[in-house]
Amino acid sequence: MKLVLLSGGSGKRLWPLSNESRSKQFLKVLENEESELVSMVQRVWSQLVTCGLEGSSYIATSKSQVEMMHSQIGSRVPLIIEPERRDTFAAIALAATYLYSFVEIGLDEVVAILPVDPYVENHFFEAVKELEEVLRTSGAELALIGVKPTYPSTKYGYIIPSEVQSGGPDQHYYTVSHFREKPTEAGAEELIRQDALWNCGVFAFKLGTIIGMLEQRGYPIQYEELVKKYNTLPQISFDYEVVEKAASLVVLPYEGYWKDLGTWNTLTEEMKNKQIGRGTISEDCRNTHLVNELDIPVSIIGVSNIVVAVSPDGILVTDKGASPRIKDYTQYDQGPMYEEKQWGWVRILDDSKYDDGRSVLTKRVAIKEGSNLGYQMNSNLEEVWTIVKGEGDFIQNGNFMKVQAGNVLHIPMKTLHSIKALSDLEVIIVQSGMGHAGNQIVQLYSTWDEVAEHCMKLSES
Repeated sequence: MKLVLLSGGSGKRLWPLSNESRSKQFLKVLENEESELVSMVQRVWSQLVTCGLEGSSYIATSKSQVEMMHSQIGSRVPLIIEPERRDTFAAIALAATYLYSFVEIGLDEVVAILPVDPYVENHFFEAVKELEEVLRTSGAELALIGVKPTYPSTKYGYIIPSEVQSGGPDQHYYTVSHFREKPTEAGAEELIRQDALWNCGVFAFKLGTIIGMLEQRGYPIQYEELVKKYNTLPQISFDYEVVEKAASLVVLPYEGYWKDLGTWNTLTEEMKNKQIGRGTISEDCRNTHLVNELDIPVSIIGVSNIVVAVSPDGILVTDKGASPRIKDYTQYDQGPMYEEKQWGWVRILDDSKYDDGRSVLTKRVAIKEGSNLGYQMNSNLEEVWTIVKGEGDFIQNGNFMKVQAGNVLHIPMKTLHSIKALSDLEVIIVQSGMGHAGNQIVQLYSTWDEVAEHCMKLSES
């Protein structure tokens, strides 16, 4: 069996820590067994390693998340890269063609799909392993996992089985009658009386089921060809397009711990510390959490049941119960102010535009020891770099020099340049020009070995 983890998200439900380039699964607010802060994707991948499933697992993600994935779980994790976001039907279709034509697995192979960020205990993945046997035994098109509800939630979808559970020792799965999306609390109570299960977004199918569907609809079944026509796939969820239309469905009940950490109120329930970052919470606050990514202090005094989140993207103060409404109040016209890269991170400090058309962007860039920026140039922007920490090798139009904290570098527009960190390096970069929107970045080389090889040849000639 192969596992495909879906990593998507618009980055709005946990604003301001999440943004378009840093979705919720990348936020380091959970603790591992060593009391280190880890993200949801780091946590779930470590669970797959513990359960011996990492060798058969893949992550389907968008181009914008590739660097973040590599930064957090390493470059060896196999990624299936979507050219654009088109919801889960397109993502799963692309993953199926990848497994079929690139990995070359057989059409009878079982593929399990699950979110990249479930908050579960390790034995949840034992249930995932059982899906293969359930699918083959039942002969169904799809086999799902349904979580036994612990309370009448209005946030989750429900799977309603066609038979009431008898509790027989040989009965391991049930046929599915229908689905119900996010009912009222009274409706959820009635569904629980019908032995309904929470839909946790985990299901399995034989690869041939999806490949055959794509063939019937006239889509390519070769991965590289489907990438070219990816924008023609319907932008719809797999649940609506396939699961709810399937002729035969079965569900495997799961009674262990499961939670979707998609909102601030659910996420803070699983945070071991009520405070991350600089600040103070007064002793008379109850059930109050602070997550502060900035160096400025934040004081919270005498208020309870709230979340205060602070990042370069903004400041959020919300009642925990109201936090799911955050998407209605984050329509700000700005790009990500913080991005995590494979080589380090970038934080926007200031972005100013002037009446004469000039714009000035100031950012702090951190480059990890041994990493480098690409050898590139800006078409319309000049830059001034101030090294504030560490040492590095700097190159500009083929000329090498050593740099260290205190050095100031001027890089005119259309000038090739790069830097490699000999120790952890931080640089304040001021970009200026007549509007950033028209700037184009031209990169010749990405690795330092390429830079050194080609620049040495250039200087020798």
